Amino acid sequence: MKRPRQPTPDGPPSHTLSGEPVRELYTHEDLPAGIGGEHDPIGAPGAYPYTRGPYESMYRGRLWTMRQFAGFGTSEETNKRFHYLLDHGQTGLSTAFDMPSLMGHDSDHPRSLGEVGREGVAVDTLEDMQTLFSGIDLGEVSVSMTINAPAAIMLAYFVVAAETKAENGVGPHHPVGRERLSGTIQADILKEYIAQKEWCFPIDPAMRLCGDMIEWCTHHMPRWHPISISGYHIREAGSTAQQELAFTLKDGLTYVEQAIERGLDIDEFAPRLSFFFNAQIDLFEEIAKYRAARRIWAREMRETFMASSERSLLMRFHTQTAGASLTAQQPLNNIVRTTVEALAGVLGGTQSLHTNSYDEALALPTEDAVRIALRTQQIIAHETGVASTVDPLGGSYYVEALTDEMERRCYEYFAKIDELGGMVEAVKRNYPQREIADAAFALQREIDSGRRIVVGVNRFREGEEGDTEILRIDPALERKQLGRLQASRAKRDSERVEGSLACLREAAAGERNLMDPLIDCARARASEGEIVESLQQVFGRYTESPVF
Repeated sequence: MKRPRQPTPDGPPSHTLSGEPVRELYTHEDLPAGIGGEHDPIGAPGAYPYTRGPYESMYRGRLWTMRQFAGFGTSEETNKRFHYLLDHGQTGLSTAFDMPSLMGHDSDHPRSLGEVGREGVAVDTLEDMQTLFSGIDLGEVSVSMTINAPAAIMLAYFVVAAETKAENGVGPHHPVGRERLSGTIQADILKEYIAQKEWCFPIDPAMRLCGDMIEWCTHHMPRWHPISISGYHIREAGSTAQQELAFTLKDGLTYVEQAIERGLDIDEFAPRLSFFFNAQIDLFEEIAKYRAARRIWAREMRETFMASSERSLLMRFHTQTAGASLTAQQPLNNIVRTTVEALAGVLGGTQSLHTNSYDEALALPTEDAVRIALRTQQIIAHETGVASTVDPLGGSYYVEALTDEMERRCYEYFAKIDELGGMVEAVKRNYPQREIADAAFALQREIDSGRRIVVGVNRFREGEEGDTEILRIDPALERKQLGRLQASRAKRDSERVEGSLACLREAAAGERNLMDPLIDCARARASEGEIVESLQQVFGRYTESPVF
């Protein structure tokens, strides 16, 4: 028997990005016994356990939603970018908020200095939310908002903005009822403590707010996804694909347990849960991750939580290409990286996709870079043929073996987390944080040593890099936003604001669902920072224990 050739230094890596070994050849003998018995057949798309996709016809019936992430400066600048993207064929809106908004600070907070509008759009008030979606029919366009700790506040602003569009003259025609609003708010607070590190409150009251949103939306916003359980930021923090899968799904199962403890029926809310995954550069490992995710979620919903509706078993997810894979060196190479990563999302069966722009390792994207990123999706959809058949990689020895191994490793993490007392307790004890830190360190050592090649960074360098035109945020926009905030405060009824905040604190001290009090605060024109500070008077603040 011939000895397998050893990979050359410049050849493909002998293991995946997450450290799993890759052999030269895979056959039917590499398909292991499935968890709990003999290997399950992969089945058909649209059929349990949905390994091959949640829908029978997949992209032959409907393409994925092309949803480019956008946000910078004030709501006026971002509104213009939204209209630009819609005019160029985007089919959904995805909102990026600036750091002060993500952290629950108003733009005039001392910690906001120099950060207003730089990483996303500044939203301090109801008026900002109304301007953000000016001229856009919220009953027709699906909206995504990437915000977590203050998500319930932003959802309250969004609901009131939709209901008052005609009153304020910012809508195309008429106010939009809650039952017509379609979209997603991220709201996944567990992954903030695990990876992204943006929080306003301690873990337990933050979990309560997530539960309040799920419960309220179940009853009042039937087309809205009240939480997008997010592995994206876990992967960006340096996790392996297996860790992203396991920690994300365990977060999701924790939110399900919480909702059931509130008395909600699994089939009432589970169909409105959605997921958000990373698409890294390791093509086949990412595809296997998505396939395993659908299979595990369907099994847990049916066998653990006894869901009876098929819609409760379906995992629908948004995908974003990996920001961590982008390089500041030779940034045009990032177009190729993004293309491969987007292809992984499509071949893995995503329902929604964002493609990063080539200049995002340097700054927020320019219009030209955004257009190329959107065109990347359109070329994949319309020119490559990958959408012509359902699950074209189904039955691949390599992909199916990777999918089974991904599933096995995921359940190993589940068992460890359960030993620690569940996901909330595991987070409090820094278990996932430590696992991710170790994985990130191991990968960086591979790159630094040259064992893992990154083109233009540790191999194939070109010396001096050329200048890349980048988007520069005008410092005057921060002053503009401060003026908007001051004007909003000057024209509102201060007594009404104080009254609404007092009612919110009273509700927070009890067990009442906080969404209606938050909506009352939005109608009174209370700012985000004022609402957060009121809740902190009841909930307190959070200080992280460092992980070394």
